[in-house]
Amino acid sequence: MSLSPNQLEIGRVKPPRPFRRAVLRGLAVILPPLLTIAILIWVWNAVQQYVLVPVESGARISIAWAISDNPEDISNLNNDRVVYHNNVQYRQLEHGQYVPLHVYDTVRAKLGTEPMPNTTEGIWRRYVDIMYLPQYVVIPVFLCVFVLLLYLLGKFLAGSLGRMLWNFFELVIHRLPIIRNVYSSVKQVTDFVFSEQEVQFTRVVAVEYPRKGIWSIGFVTGQSLIDIRSAANEDVLTVLIPTSPMPVTGFTITVRKSDTVDLDVSIDQAIQFIVSCGVVIPPQQLENEDSAADEENETAASDTSDNNEPDGANLSAPVVNQPSEPK
Repeated sequence: MSLSPNQLEIGRVKPPRPFRRAVLRGLAVILPPLLTIAILIWVWNAVQQYVLVPVESGARISIAWAISDNPEDISNLNNDRVVYHNNVQYRQLEHGQYVPLHVYDTVRAKLGTEPMPNTTEGIWRRYVDIMYLPQYVVIPVFLCVFVLLLYLLGKFLAGSLGRMLWNFFELVIHRLPIIRNVYSSVKQVTDFVFSEQEVQFTRVVAVEYPRKGIWSIGFVTGQSLIDIRSAANEDVLTVLIPTSPMPVTGFTITVRKSDTVDLDVSIDQAIQFIVSCGVVIPPQQLENEDSAADEENETAASDTSDNNEPDGANLSAPVVNQPSEPK
């Protein structure tokens, strides 16, 4: 009997792809830390650009204004680049301005290949960066001050006055046409990430969802609404049906308590089952291999005995009367 090409194609087993599996496995291992690092870098860049840079710029301008020494009454009769004034050496710039010589030499020595500022304000600000605001000092001090300010702000908002002012601020924000939409979306994300209240799962159940005959694993989060319980005429439960492979999202449903099946599975085991798309099964939910093998052997033995019986074996053989011997 010859098989058609379509039957051969259907019966052909595709060879395994070890290279693809290895690449996907490596990608699954390396993606979580890479995404975590990328998110942290994005947060730090945002804080640095919108908080650290403005603060550092303001501190630079303030310190430079406080310590700057730019005399204008210097008489330079010989048109020398370096002159003495009040026992201090000053360096004359191209525009006729003067800065202390030690400031000029410090900036020029630290710039390297960068061009030298041609104004006194630029030189003084660069001098402040070198002497007062080095990065190895600015970043730790900024982080400490930033965390301290966040702590003080949190303590202030926890009080009655702080809550009243914050509610008034949000009331004003919600009255602005475009800003309120953006603010509401961002606030939902931040409340979800930084909220201290976690969803408490009481137990793991199985429900027939999305239709009868299809079972889904869900987490019971508590009792449902009174109106639904009154309409159902029995106790109802609120169940979160998570989605695979990301159980942080899902569907919230309300079902009758009698329609749920309590599972002998912990919360962590259920999450592992969902994340692995059903591959990782809890040990207590696995069928005993020995009993399964015995059942298979008994079934095979019974099938064999049935096949070995001849046709009509269940029929009684005819009785033949033998003639009796003469006495």
